[in-house]
Amino acid sequence: MPLAHECMSNSNYSCTACGNITSKWAGRCEACGEWNSISEDTGLSQGPTKTSLGRSRGLFIPLNNLKSTDKPLQRIKCDLDELDRVLGGGLVPSSAILVGGDPGIGKSTLLLQAAAKFAINGLKTLYLSGEEASSQVKLRAKRLELEESPIQLGSDTNLRNILTTLEKEKPDLAIIDSIQTIWSDKVESAPGTVSQVRAAAHELTSFAKRSNTSIVLVGHVTKEGQIAGPRVVEHMVDTVLYFEGERGNQFRILRSVKNRFGPADEIGVFEMTGLGLQQVINPSALFLSSRGAPSAGSCVFAGIEGTRPLLVEIQALVSPTPLSQPRRSVIGWDSNRLAMILAVLEARCEIQFSGLDVYLNVAGGLKISEPAADLAVAAALISARENIIIPESYVFFGEVSLSGAIRSVGKMENRLKEAEKLGFKQAEGPKNIQSVEDSNLEVFENLDLLSFVNKLVDDTKKQTLGT
Repeated sequence: MPLAHECMSNSNYSCTACGNITSKWAGRCEACGEWNSISEDTGLSQGPTKTSLGRSRGLFIPLNNLKSTDKPLQRIKCDLDELDRVLGGGLVPSSAILVGGDPGIGKSTLLLQAAAKFAINGLKTLYLSGEEASSQVKLRAKRLELEESPIQLGSDTNLRNILTTLEKEKPDLAIIDSIQTIWSDKVESAPGTVSQVRAAAHELTSFAKRSNTSIVLVGHVTKEGQIAGPRVVEHMVDTVLYFEGERGNQFRILRSVKNRFGPADEIGVFEMTGLGLQQVINPSALFLSSRGAPSAGSCVFAGIEGTRPLLVEIQALVSPTPLSQPRRSVIGWDSNRLAMILAVLEARCEIQFSGLDVYLNVAGGLKISEPAADLAVAAALISARENIIIPESYVFFGEVSLSGAIRSVGKMENRLKEAEKLGFKQAEGPKNIQSVEDSNLEVFENLDLLSFVNKLVDDTKKQTLGT
């Protein structure tokens, strides 16, 4: 007679909208509230067998018994230095990489260029597209002048066929564009659903780990800017990269959100041209190259993205509003952080922004997340509010606390060196900025936001009277 647990179903149900997993079907998802979004998931494994149990006896090895003769982590570099930087120094064998970005941002273009570079350097590279035919991919390669590259192109969406081909070809690098188009016949749901994406990512990642093949998966992005599909896919892979940028802007930012083999939050800067994406060696100079004459509401922030110092322009506009609820519009920065800076300016410095619309923009399409931009944002807001022009030789950085104190930030020496290299003369920062050695910049330390605002207004007025 069968046991009770053998009669029970092993099926799970998941929401195709949010990925929430439940043990039974329901008409409405309890997590996100969507109707008719619950579908059944078929398990990828039926449990341990006698064969697998026999194999698992040698699964664990004591750490002190590991041989020192094991091969060290070896990275494979291509000629795209910006891509190598984001990957942590190059491509790691047997790694799984997820690349996400808005439609049309240039993901396929970048990966085709990278595939050509790796293939030229001797790697057996497969580029498999589930969205385009091989002839269409070849047209793009011809436009990028890569038609002579030793890349093998393919077009298929069946996961079984893809894995069979990978097992047969044994490539060094395989690019799957995109994971949302791949479907498995073991899962009874449409391609692109949460179940299919999770199953395909699991199988491809497992293949990368048991072989010596690096897998690159391309993922679509939702309206909220997150990679479509369950977040568990991001946990499966070793590296998650986001491709950022505005369509009307030629700059593209490749950002490392997760990297098991290198630093996270590292960025690579590219410029979209007629021949594809060209890497930018000095992004600070490029971001500041289009800066016009000094004007009210504009200042330069000396930031750090990953391990790279980066100087960008912060722009602010403050204007009266006829609305009962003033606008607070932010591009490239955290809107909650802007609300906090406005509250500190009103509470600690008695500068009112009620009845005024506030617009803040990070020039060049870059997105900044570090708190060190607080002081530069405050300077831009004061400049726009009081209609004063900040000298173009100044840079700013420092974190503002709720008490109004200006707190120290990391890597100040790198920030000052980058500013000095680009011709800046003065730097406003936290109280220990003067402890930085080997800097020829004139540095000014600030203990709190009130003294910084008073000094900023006085200095600009003196310079205006002097001129």
